[in-house]
Amino acid sequence: MIRLEKRAAPSRIWMIATPFLAVLLTMLAGGVLFMALGKDPILAIRTIFWDPVLGEFASYYRGQLLVKATPLILIAIGLSLGFRAGIWNIGAEGQYIIGAVCGAAVGLAFYPAQHWYVLPLMVIAGALGGWAWAMIPALLKVRFGTNEILVSLMLVYVAEHVLASMALGALKNPEGHGFPGSRNLAQYDSASSWLWESAGLHWGGVAALLAVICAYILLNRHMLGFQIRLTGQSPRAARFAGVNPNALILFCMGASGALAGLAGLFEVSGPAGQISIDFNIGYGFTAIIVAFLGRLHPVGILLAGLLMGLTYIGGSLAQLVLGLPAASIQAFQGMLLFFLLGVDFLTHFRVRFTRSEVA
Repeated sequence: MIRLEKRAAPSRIWMIATPFLAVLLTMLAGGVLFMALGKDPILAIRTIFWDPVLGEFASYYRGQLLVKATPLILIAIGLSLGFRAGIWNIGAEGQYIIGAVCGAAVGLAFYPAQHWYVLPLMVIAGALGGWAWAMIPALLKVRFGTNEILVSLMLVYVAEHVLASMALGALKNPEGHGFPGSRNLAQYDSASSWLWESAGLHWGGVAALLAVICAYILLNRHMLGFQIRLTGQSPRAARFAGVNPNALILFCMGASGALAGLAGLFEVSGPAGQISIDFNIGYGFTAIIVAFLGRLHPVGILLAGLLMGLTYIGGSLAQLVLGLPAASIQAFQGMLLFFLLGVDFLTHFRVRFTRSEVA
């Protein structure tokens, strides 16, 4: 008989091992999926994980890896703060969109003037936009006890309509010959966030690294970080310790919204370049996978963001070279979270093999 025995305390070994095991199982299951599609599974896995880093065109794809990983890391760091405290912001995609729209609006308001302060103002606007959008579910939860998961998720669809409205209306390029979308901010020097475009480095990468460092210090060296961890582990003990749950909700939701807004701002002022109808490509949802794959730890999220960015780059390469459908790559990425959650029970439970009892 196979029996699950609850551990007295979570296993630190399995907490470290489960992400690696989840990646391995994802590769195996993904190989089966690719084989069912009539592709060589070994070649497909190599194309996704090996070629972008050490393949023939690795020098180009390494830069793209930073481009893809940057918004994932920024958003996931913000989400991890709330997740650690049991506050579930699932609407980071909407906050990412609103941050991009607000930041782009400020940059376009100064066009074509060249001033050094344009990009800093865009950064502030992007962070405030994401923060304000996250405050809607936060305030509703604090005041009326609503479910932040549902409210934040529904606001994603509202944000998508705001994005379409801006691309077709207020932020539409007057010289775009009727096509939807704003001016290209990446070509407007005062509004561009690029530092070294050929290497894929822009100010968002610097912000992501700073976010990792600040989150690590906050969680491990600050009283607020202790309150976040305590609330996630034992909400009742946190109340006895004097933690204000409403203040914690407002802080965690606001911080995650601001970082998601920054991710959107740096994306629209760098790699994407403009506000368009299809600007958002799911970074806010993928960052949830990154947060859990990194075990809600800042350094782990940094590594997980690079890994997930690799699946984006490698997936695009596999679509181009092997003709894999885009849906199969999305399913491959989803498998990662599925297997991570599936094997995570080993952190809290011990598997015991016992003989069957005789009646």
